[in-house]
Amino acid sequence: MPADHLSATFSALADPTRRAILARLTKGEASVTELAQPFDMTMPAITKHLKVLERAGLVIRGREAQWRPVRLEAGPLREVSGWLQHYRQFWDESLDRLDDYLQAIQKGDSDAGRH
Repeated sequence: MPADHLSATFSALADPTRRAILARLTKGEASVTELAQPFDMTMPAITKHLKVLERAGLVIRGREAQWRPVRLEAGPLREVSGWLQHYRQFWDESLDRLDDYLQAIQKGDSDAGRH
């Protein structure tokens, strides 16, 4: 996996097909054939998407006799969530300040715009 795990994860998540594959895998492991069913693309194209997800550490491909299950590995998504938490906090604080400002305006506080 690349040294910058977060960039690899975001790059893998940038494609809607890969996001749909991950969404399907939240229901449990599946074969490549099962993962390919909802898409109008070739098996090699699906395999390329899976390789991107695998390099990002988002899926693991196993081997059980003739069946090669693919399963979700959610660890990198936890890192994304942690990174986003900082911005979530920023927006919550910004919205709280906006709410305070709007309440001050409704009460007729003429100094509200100066805070």
